[in-house]
Amino acid sequence: MLSHERKTHLLSILSESGSIVAKEVSRNLGVSEDTIRRDLRELAKDGRLKRVHGGAVPNAPAHAPFSRRVGLATPEKTAIGKHAAAMVGTGHVVFVDGGTTALQLARHLPETLNATIVTHSPNVALELLNHANLEVEIVGGKLLRHSVVTGGAATIAWLDRYRPDICFIGATGLHPDQGITTGVSEDAEVKRAIIARSGSALILASSEKFGAVSSFEIAGWDDVDGLIVAEDAKARANELFAHLGCEIHCGEKS
Repeated sequence: MLSHERKTHLLSILSESGSIVAKEVSRNLGVSEDTIRRDLRELAKDGRLKRVHGGAVPNAPAHAPFSRRVGLATPEKTAIGKHAAAMVGTGHVVFVDGGTTALQLARHLPETLNATIVTHSPNVALELLNHANLEVEIVGGKLLRHSVVTGGAATIAWLDRYRPDICFIGATGLHPDQGITTGVSEDAEVKRAIIARSGSALILASSEKFGAVSSFEIAGWDDVDGLIVAEDAKARANELFAHLGCEIHCGEKS
């Protein structure tokens, strides 16, 4: 089998099963593991997959700049954001992460809600400008242009002031074995810090991130309380994540 045929075969396995085990593929194809690993390295270099120990998993699709991600999976993200917004109660102190799904959460908070929203996202803060009963606290730090949030040492130090009742966190990869990941190291640090300080942590989980892996770990499954998914993705989410002790919350599409 030629190199391009092996690579096509590898991508087919990845699409069908959600992972590649190099040892199994090498045995099935009758080639060395080194050959398969070389193919995986080349596919990873081309952005077609994410290499992990012993094989590969799908690469997270949500690495595009914020301006391009705003329109990605909009009905699904709207359903997730609407459900998350309904979980915020009077008097709550809530951390809202950056990202396009978090922006949908902000857009669905009732204008009469009396609560405190903490965020490191200028976009989320501006979305809440006309919510007169909300206290909005913006966490400072260095602007991370890719995701339009603040990050770095100043942001981490600032977050130490807060103990939110609940935090809503975004991610670019959700994998049952590899955990909850994102593509920017500084962003991962902020997410980890606020999860550790919050009474409850929920992941805003659109389905294009299921089974995908990014380079930087946010948390393991024991560190979070649940996922918020759209109704159409609930069965798949239960299949992948429910056995990990992760509660699946379901938002209906409008």
